[in-house]
Amino acid sequence: MRVAYITAGAASMICGSCLKDNALVSALRQQGRDCILIPTYTPLRTDEPSVSFSRVFFSGLSVYLEQKIAWFRRMPPWLERWLSSSSLLRCISRLAIRTRAEELGELTISMLRGSDGNQAQEVESLVTWLQREYSPDVVGLSNILLSGMIPALKTRLGCPIVVTLQGDDIFLDHLPPSYKQTAVELIRRNASFVDAYIVPCAYYADHMSTYLGLPRDSMHVIYPGINVKTFEQARDTAILVSNDKLRDRKATTYTIGYLARVCPEKGLHVLVEAVSELIRRGLPVRLEVAGYMGTADREYYEQLRRRIYREGWHDRFSYWGEVSYDDKVRFLLGLDVLSVPTVYREPKGLYVLEAWLAGVPVVQPRHGSFPELVERSGAGICVEPENPQALAAALQELLQDESRRRELGQRGRQAVLEFFHNHRMAEETWQLWTNLVQANLGMGGRFPSEPK
Repeated sequence: MRVAYITAGAASMICGSCLKDNALVSALRQQGRDCILIPTYTPLRTDEPSVSFSRVFFSGLSVYLEQKIAWFRRMPPWLERWLSSSSLLRCISRLAIRTRAEELGELTISMLRGSDGNQAQEVESLVTWLQREYSPDVVGLSNILLSGMIPALKTRLGCPIVVTLQGDDIFLDHLPPSYKQTAVELIRRNASFVDAYIVPCAYYADHMSTYLGLPRDSMHVIYPGINVKTFEQARDTAILVSNDKLRDRKATTYTIGYLARVCPEKGLHVLVEAVSELIRRGLPVRLEVAGYMGTADREYYEQLRRRIYREGWHDRFSYWGEVSYDDKVRFLLGLDVLSVPTVYREPKGLYVLEAWLAGVPVVQPRHGSFPELVERSGAGICVEPENPQALAAALQELLQDESRRRELGQRGRQAVLEFFHNHRMAEETWQLWTNLVQANLGMGGRFPSEPK
């Protein structure tokens, strides 16, 4: 069985969906499965070795030019190849380009129209390549926003189409209302060609079923998993290099960590308020922050940093910036507790799994995927969302109880070793794909890779 998994690059940012998709396909290949990871818009940025295909379809540059200038909708093949060059897209991705919400809405609608939109040439290019060069038995898409291509994929390939839902509503909610309504209507139209959905938690299955008007029984919960082997190798190295330094620092302070994109949605301001409260109570705490920060969020960060300086605890605060994989592991090993108090309802929360594998407990808001993750692992505390006082109380309780902190950290590590790893995620995903292909064959379908 062959699977083409189509994902979307996030320009210069390392995003959770890219990390999850890369970990999934990496595990499948290690298991001997025939699966390719096809990037769209931009090359994937991951903090582990990328297993994605070298060619980028729906080049972000081409998509934009086709939207703005009619001539590019009939561009010659040589120009399309040049605009899809990975090196060119990486260079463009480093530039901070701000787009008006209206322009983003127009582009989203055009993309969702697929073969009827301004990017019809991109749809034809991808579908033709899949027909001629790979002939998949299943096509997976990493989000429903790519669904404009689904009618053509289904018609031309005749194989099951599976869409992973893992944050699509967050993007749609940022569109102007008129564009959002049209986008949802187009998604529902495209969804009539979808055979099944993969969701990272039961909460998100319920939410997206209502949000998009999709059948709940077509959604399959497959919890995320991370690459344990790579993490353990980096962990062993980090412990050898820095264990003494970490032990010395921990002897005098409690270290609270935040590992996520620096932006209002992820709730760093909530954590800063909670840490301020702990310091007012006289607790010897410090806050360590690591994660990508885009140009649009720099002022948000500066406001928080100025507040920390005004309150006089800047010597207890550090921002690591966007970290490499090894530095991420080293960062986690230096924490007593991790908290990313998201304002929105996070469907995945890979940083929680990474903290657990490092033996670090978490304190998270009681919404999104977090209650399910904590209930399954028993490795954290959930508190009322957007409530700094409740967050501070839970952090204080955990920090001042070393035995419980160690117990929760050990539970978290065991939960990842036994369940929240990418090989379990890959096995469950492959089984779902296999079941769909067998059902398709039972209805008179065939493996596209087999001769007619």
